[in-house]
Amino acid sequence: MSIVNTREKTITAKIVYYGPGLGGKTTSLKAVHQVLDPAQKVKLISLKTDEERTLFFDFLPIDLGVVEGYKIKIQGFTVPGQVKYNLTRKYVLMGADCVVFVADSQADRIDENVESIVNLGENLTANGLDVSTIPMVMQYNKRDLPGLSAVEDLEAKLNFRSVPSFATSATSGEGVFDGFVEAAGRMLDAVAARYEVSHDGSGSVGDAARRFLTQLAKEASA
Repeated sequence: MSIVNTREKTITAKIVYYGPGLGGKTTSLKAVHQVLDPAQKVKLISLKTDEERTLFFDFLPIDLGVVEGYKIKIQGFTVPGQVKYNLTRKYVLMGADCVVFVADSQADRIDENVESIVNLGENLTANGLDVSTIPMVMQYNKRDLPGLSAVEDLEAKLNFRSVPSFATSATSGEGVFDGFVEAAGRMLDAVAARYEVSHDGSGSVGDAARRFLTQLAKEASA
C-alpha cells in the first residue's frame, strides 16, 4: 500500500509486474531501471529459485524527483510465473498500488497468459484488492519474435478492462518504458485521489509524473 506523508511531502508507491513465467517481467523491469538509473547507483535485487530465474525482483528506491511538491519514490517488483510459487505471487502483490501485466505474445502461450490473468484476479482478491479498479497496464511482450498472436487477439482474451496496452520487446526495451510511464501516472493519480493530495492546477500528479518520466527518457536516449 502506498505511503503518503503530507508533512514531509513524500509519496512511496508499489508497482508489481505480473504474468506467466519467462514472459519478460524481469527483463522489462531491468529496462525501466536502465532508463531511471543509467549509472546503476541503485542495486537490483533478485532472489532466485532452482527452476525459474526470479522469485521476485526489487528496485528500491527510484527517486522521480519532486512532482507537484511531493518527492516520489516507487518500489518495483516482479512475481514468479510458475503456479507452484503462487504463495509468493500472493505475497508480492500485498499492498500493490498498480499492476503491469506482461503477456508472452507467442501464440503457443495464450493459455498460460489467460491462466495468469485469472490468477492475478484471485490473488488481488486474497489481498483485499480489486482487479476491476486497481491501476493497471497491459504489456504484450516479445513482439520481435516469430509465431506471435495478433495484438487484437491478445486484447480480446486478456484486456478485460480495456486499460492502456503496449506492444513491447523487453530485450531491446522497445515500448517498455512507455508502459511504465503510463502505469506510474495512473498509479499516482489513484494515490493522490485516495489521500486527497492537492496539486497546483497545472495538471494532476500523474500527469506531472508522466511529463517528468518522458523528459527523463529523452535525456537518457540523447
